[in-house]
Formats: sequence, structure tokens, C-alpha cells
Amino acid sequence: MIRSTQFTYIEERLCTLAMRIELRGGLNLLDLNVHSEHFYARLLNLLFSWDLINANVVDPNCEGIDLVSTVHKVVVQVSATATKRKIDSALSKDLSKYAGYAFKFVSICRSAKNLRSNSYSNPHGLTFVPSTDIHDVPSILTVITAMDVGKISSIQAFLASELAADTNPAKTESNLAAVMNTLSKIDWNSVPKAPETNPYDIDAKITANALDSSQSLIRSFSAYYSRLDQIYTAFDEQGANKSLSILNGINSVYLRLCEIHSGDKLFRKIAEEVKALVAKSANYVTIPDDELLLCVQILVVDAFVRCKIFKNPTMAQ
Repeated sequence: MIRSTQFTYIEERLCTLAMRIELRGGLNLLDLNVHSEHFYARLLNLLFSWDLINANVVDPNCEGIDLVSTVHKVVVQVSATATKRKIDSALSKDLSKYAGYAFKFVSICRSAKNLRSNSYSNPHGLTFVPSTDIHDVPSILTVITAMDVGKISSIQAFLASELAADTNPAKTESNLAAVMNTLSKIDWNSVPKAPETNPYDIDAKITANALDSSQSLIRSFSAYYSRLDQIYTAFDEQGANKSLSILNGINSVYLRLCEIHSGDKLFRKIAEEVKALVAKSANYVTIPDDELLLCVQILVVDAFVRCKIFKNPTMAQ
């Protein structure tokens, strides 16, 4: 699932940052602690829409807090030290100008679970509920798991820009992307439309599967069957089962989607998912989106002709 892949990436990036902060802290290397204030301001804004900025922008002499939102009346301390003493110390500073604000504590490297059951001195009347206002990496990940895929995607994109790794663990190479790279270099306008004789009537298969709006595309692109056959033959010279893995991959997409879709919608969903699989492959050479869609549609129609997707007329009765 896309959600699972995205969450795994986010989890790894945040946990890696937490581990590095703790290890470097032991060596008295504190540069990541300083940068983490800005990083967590953006992350918390994505999670909770707090509009946080660095507290020094509002008050250069501010003590006890690192981030502030005057819009939502929230103050945050970001700390690599997760102790009761640390929170009590922050709340004891002169925060009288923030009376009525909500106080949040974020532990950026250690679990703060044991701090949520404590009581704290709060002399300036800030709103502070330890059970819900103390955050750490595990609690942040819990919040992320409940978000929709679109919101998780924005968080993943943010982490990719801020915490880039040498390789993206969400991406691996695929035979599908490799053959797509080949298809993208072909001028399909110059390819003769002379399909080989097929063992069944394509029109009958189109009708049997209720592919009304897709029929024109299928009839047109099925003419490239022989050209795809040449590409698969050349591709298989690089290793056994390469073309088989591609066609079986498309078949797997079809078998899963046909349980919930049919007809033209099923055809579109197959193309969309194959397109997404190609785009996330590490060996995919990026091309304009409309060109990628064209090549994907040609590949999906070819799988249709080869009986890897959709039922044959006799099976669809």
C-alpha cells in the first residue's frame, strides 16, 4: 500500500534524526539541535496547522520556549533533554506575556512517555495538559498514521527535502521501468500499424468486457503488438523471465483491481497504477507526464492483447 511505503520512509527519517541528535549530543556536537528547532517548526505546522515561527523572531531575549504562534496562541519548547526538570525549568521562566497560551513540549530524540503522567509547576497560567501536550517521535508517528494519504505525502515530501538520504528507500529498480525507458524513446507515429493475426477477435473481447469508451484506444494501440514483441524479445536477452515479470506484474494489478472495478473504470485504474509503479521506480528516467501516460497505455493495451488482463469472450459470458 502507498500509505505503508510513505509511513516507513517517514519513520526511518525521523528515527534516524533522533538517533543522530542523541549520539552527537554525547560528543557535544549540538548543531543538529539548533537546526531541529526550525525543522520541527515546519513539521508541527504540517501536523497541527499551528503557524509556528522561531520565538527569537518575536522576542530575541525569550527563555524557556523555542517556537511561538501568536495566531493560535501556542508556545513550544524543542529539546533533546526529556526530563521533568527540563519542563519545570521551561515553565518557571518569565512567560507572563504568554499567559493563556498553550504550552507544548517536544522531545526530539528520546521517548517522553514517562513524562506524561507527571505534575508540573505552571506559575504563569499557560494551558498545559501533560498527557496530550508532551510530544516525541513515537507520538508524532501515531498522529501521522491517522492522516489521509495526501497529507502523509506532503509530510514525506518535506522530510525528503530536509532529511535527504543518498538513496530513497521508497524506490527500487523495476523491469517495468526499464522497458518503459525503452518505450519512451520510440516515435510511435513512425511505427507501422500492421498487427499480427491474433488468436481471437479483439472486438469481441472489448464488447464482452464492456470497454465502451476504451475501445478506440485499444483498437488503435493493439496495432503495436508486433513492435512490443520485438522489444520484449530484446529485453529477455538481458535475463530470463524479464518480460514475464512485467506482464505478470500488470496481471497482478488487474486481479486486485477487478474485485472492485469493471469495464472502462477498471481499464483506467490499471493504467493509473502501472503509471504510478513506473514513476516510483529508482531506474525510471523521467519524461513528460503525457508521454509517460501514452507509453503506459500502449503497454496496458499490449497486455490486453496478450490475454494478461480482462476476460476472454468465452470466459466473460
